[in-house]
Amino acid sequence: MLLDIIRNGFASISNIAEVRLIHEWCNKDWKVKFRHVLRRSSKVADCLAKAAIGKLNHVVLFPILPQYVIRLLEEDTHDSLYERTTISNHS
Repeated sequence: MLLDIIRNGFASISNIAEVRLIHEWCNKDWKVKFRHVLRRSSKVADCLAKAAIGKLNHVVLFPILPQYVIRLLEEDTHDSLYERTTISNHS
């Protein structure tokens, strides 16, 4: 549903700043591809998003990757590989 809102232009009038920003990015001369990632395979994204709260429209740099992010990245990699194996076994 969210992707439909972004694609059909209704996102430009959304009350949610992040949705409007995604809509703006999609309208740039960029190649944009959306891919669904299960929550259990996106712990790093959740962690970094929480670290960047309040910094919308800013680039957040981590000169040195925190150890807890490295651990989450390892977990995400493991979960993603498990997810692919499970999906291909059921296909």
